[in-house]
Amino acid sequence: MAQTTYHYLIFETAGGFCGIAWRDAGIARFQLPTKSAEATERLLRRRLPDAEPGAPTPNVLETVAAVKRYFQGEETDFSGVELDLAGQDAFFRDIYAAARRVGWGRTTTYGALAKELGARPEAARDVGQAMAKNPVALIIPCHRVLAAGGKIGGFSAPGGSSSKARMLELEGVSLAPPPPAQQSLGL
Repeated sequence: MAQTTYHYLIFETAGGFCGIAWRDAGIARFQLPTKSAEATERLLRRRLPDAEPGAPTPNVLETVAAVKRYFQGEETDFSGVELDLAGQDAFFRDIYAAARRVGWGRTTTYGALAKELGARPEAARDVGQAMAKNPVALIIPCHRVLAAGGKIGGFSAPGGSSSKARMLELEGVSLAPPPPAQQSLGL
């Protein structure tokens, strides 16, 4: 019989305190860093009020170690982490699978993900909604999905768009406009 109780763990990283929640099927929630364990726990339990602290599984321990490496600036790949996305809309699951293919130091846009899925251009809005509702931010790298024109776009995690920018900077992605090209004075 499948486990229905969610268990969670709060842990510290170089970026702050993170939270992770899981069931037998995999990791179901991830809370991006906050300044305190209490704040992280409060945010995680807001989404999973019946979750209980628990002993991490090997999958959870591996993911926690990877998250710690990530926030130390080490290239990290979360694409193999087992997730529990039960209850998610099928199109959102497809969007999440596509986002998971965007690797370290790379970005895409809401529109490009929609196009990759064979959806119409107006589906970019659906991609944005899926990213805003991402239950396992970082593991599904919604921070790597930008608005049209490479603009940062929204980010529903603590710290908003500035957190998204910091995560991208950790990966070596510069969102600053390129320096102007040198121009000849024509003399």
